[in-house]
Amino acid sequence: MENMICKEKINKEMPILILVVPCYNEEEIIGRTSEVMADKLNRLKSEGVISRDSRILFVDDGSRDGTAKILHELSGRDPVFSVITLAGNSGHQNALLAGMMFVKDRADIVITIDADLQQDIEALDQFIAKYKAGCDVVYGVRNDRNSDGFMKKLTASVYYNLMQSLGTRVIKNHADYRLVSSRVIDALSEFHETNLFLRGLIPTMGFRSDVVYFDVKKREAGDSKYSLARMMNLAMNGITSFSVKPLHVIAELGLITVILGIAFGIGEVIDYFGGHNFPGYTTIVVLIIIFFGLTFIFLGVIGEYIAKIYMETKGRPHYIIDSAVWRDIAEKTEEGSGSTEKQERAE
Repeated sequence: MENMICKEKINKEMPILILVVPCYNEEEIIGRTSEVMADKLNRLKSEGVISRDSRILFVDDGSRDGTAKILHELSGRDPVFSVITLAGNSGHQNALLAGMMFVKDRADIVITIDADLQQDIEALDQFIAKYKAGCDVVYGVRNDRNSDGFMKKLTASVYYNLMQSLGTRVIKNHADYRLVSSRVIDALSEFHETNLFLRGLIPTMGFRSDVVYFDVKKREAGDSKYSLARMMNLAMNGITSFSVKPLHVIAELGLITVILGIAFGIGEVIDYFGGHNFPGYTTIVVLIIIFFGLTFIFLGVIGEYIAKIYMETKGRPHYIIDSAVWRDIAEKTEEGSGSTEKQERAE
């Protein structure tokens, strides 16, 4: 209750905004990304939309290229850039969580955005306007998928339709470009589930929300790190973390199979006494193959849920912060010599 009372005193007219930007092997574009994001942030500050203490936090998710080095150079030149480095690759969802938890007591609002500049940075004005109008969550939703190839459009359509049909509350065409208030982050810190799926979790929290539509731009450099395998894994995690409908479907299919089996048996008995019984070796083999295949699928789905339970009982941390750089913007001089640098290392 004390946290809730404290948050009500926040000045919504000029909130402290922190952009949380997860990065994994983005050395080809991260320099350009920092320029574009810093320019937008400076414009919002000069217009009095956000606080002068607003900044950009890059989360290096165990990059194997020169991303971490570039990020630390950026933070050394300008305190508007902060960096946390994770010990190993924890995954996109965990990198987002790490960034939000790190700034939990430092920001009024957080906007998570990808490092590839495909999500329109100019939409920040609309996000902040929705927040000032009373929303605690604002989802960035792409207008269309015209920039995607046929296969990407197909898999995305199947992905969202399947998630929604199985009871997972996801926002269609929303991919973690969102604004959340400090109230949401405080509430999110109370969730300790290991199998993290923010796209499904945040909509279930019940905070007042709205949507901002934007156009997706072409990637200026580098390649997408979100492979088909990663997307399938994310979809499976989302389904099994928020829905038990697959288990219900298995039970229903099992019941239907039993009914069909009984009907097939009755038919065979009738044919036998009618003198029309024929050897059905091919039919038997086909049915055995189909039913064995269904059995293994059912066992796989059940096993996925058991694996989720197993991982949850371990209670392992989502991520480990190896190091962090956070400099005081207020103490910056023209030469940069007046700023202080804080470095933290996780035990």
